[in-house]
Amino acid sequence: MNKMTDTYTLKNGIEIPCLGFGTYLSPAGLAKQSVIDALHAGYRHIDTAFKYGNETDVGEGIRASGVAREDVWITTKHWVTERGYEKTIAAVESSLKNLGTDYMDMYLIHWPCVEKVTPEWAEVNADTWRGFEKMYKDGKIRAIGVCNFERKHLDAIWNNCEIPPMVNQIEFHPGFLQEDTFAYSKEKGMVVEAYYPLGSGKLLQLPIVTEMAEKYGKTPAQILIRFSLQSGALPMPKSVHKDRIISNTQVFDFELSGIDMAVLRAIPFCAFSGWVAEEAPADAIVAAERAAAEGK
Repeated sequence: MNKMTDTYTLKNGIEIPCLGFGTYLSPAGLAKQSVIDALHAGYRHIDTAFKYGNETDVGEGIRASGVAREDVWITTKHWVTERGYEKTIAAVESSLKNLGTDYMDMYLIHWPCVEKVTPEWAEVNADTWRGFEKMYKDGKIRAIGVCNFERKHLDAIWNNCEIPPMVNQIEFHPGFLQEDTFAYSKEKGMVVEAYYPLGSGKLLQLPIVTEMAEKYGKTPAQILIRFSLQSGALPMPKSVHKDRIISNTQVFDFELSGIDMAVLRAIPFCAFSGWVAEEAPADAIVAAERAAAEGK
């Protein structure tokens, strides 16, 4: 990837901008302005989620930016409490209303249902996916995919779908490469999106990264974003600070050497968020709701 307008091509032939702007933990009061700043900085790919609680502000930011709707790629995500065919359809309509648009460019399952919490996890995921397929066919969504799906979750969808997932958004950065999930997603023809490409900010002070930044005359964040791009991922850096939002786009005028890529790949386990599907951090909400309903 050599410029911000470069794209990845999804399985359905649609092109998706190679650099995304994340809005996780951007509170409603800041999300709108950060989206405006991002679009003015050249971003054309905005990522949000129902769970973030800022879909409305993200939509307002896009409209206030002056950038035409058709020039902005909008991704949002389906939350765990809305699983199942009918609830998924309602969730899509709710997110469309929040965003103030009549279509989404991409909709993702935020977390897979997992066996640890739900014995019939595969059936639940398949039923939810049928809702995704319905809304995709109806033109409400241009592309559909998943987040945080490991090999077993991907296989379960693949074995029970008409339209396979086009994207897998996972945590990916030096110190937590998820190599099996990354490689398997690519093998299945999916684009891999990298959230937390900066390791939640924990990698920015790592000596290996700061030394490399000095070597290339770049910031540590720019080194890490470039690492994602050269790894074949689609990074989703997030910031609410205008100067950093702009700085994070300046990653197309240099290239990391093969040796430096290998050095970054060899960084020992670190900067992991602590959230993985089989540990079911999101499904804990469903388990708590189920227990409450059962009076436990």
